[in-house]
Amino acid sequence: MQIGYARVSTDAQDLTTQRELLAAAGCQRIFAEKITGTRADRPELARMIDHLRAGDVVTVTSLDRLARSTRDLLDIAERLQAIGAGLRSLSEPWADTTSPAGKMVLTVFAGIAEFERSLIVERTRRGREAARRRGVQFGRRPALTPAQVSHARELLAEGRAVPEVAALLNVHRATLYRTLERSEEVSRAEAKRRGAFIEDAMSEADALEAVQDERQGAEA
Repeated sequence: MQIGYARVSTDAQDLTTQRELLAAAGCQRIFAEKITGTRADRPELARMIDHLRAGDVVTVTSLDRLARSTRDLLDIAERLQAIGAGLRSLSEPWADTTSPAGKMVLTVFAGIAEFERSLIVERTRRGREAARRRGVQFGRRPALTPAQVSHARELLAEGRAVPEVAALLNVHRATLYRTLERSEEVSRAEAKRRGAFIEDAMSEADALEAVQDERQGAEA
């Protein structure tokens, strides 16, 4: 059975053209929705996948109507394959998993995506190692911002008790004690300027920047 999927990003856009193209391509049922492609929770897409049976073929007017990225496309294609359903795009004839050539193309894409992921992991690892060599201490996000720490010190200087100040800042008094004992607090912007960043917030760009800074330091 030919199943169509149509999507536009906003309510102001019209689904008519996609519906007509999908119907002309032989789709017997069409799932359509008005929702941005950046959202992972697309109700009609989920309904369509639940509706699919082995031998069905999902047809879209173009791949960007179905997936928001190459990784997303491959994930959806894998889900369809697990069901035994196919996928084809009217605008991209090469994207047709019902044909050997189309399957081969998506297999190549999957290999490229896996290679890309491994590069990101390696770059991030190298960036963290470079940051550690520069003295960065990785750990959890601080419970209090520098501004809150400064405010806490002002309150304590006014004679407020630690338990009272901790309650005002919505942290445990032990957390406040530990924070105040630190010799230095830096803002996120200052930490980034000095090459420090929080581990769970470190992006690939941060990692690459750390590696580049280390290289420039070595060349200087």
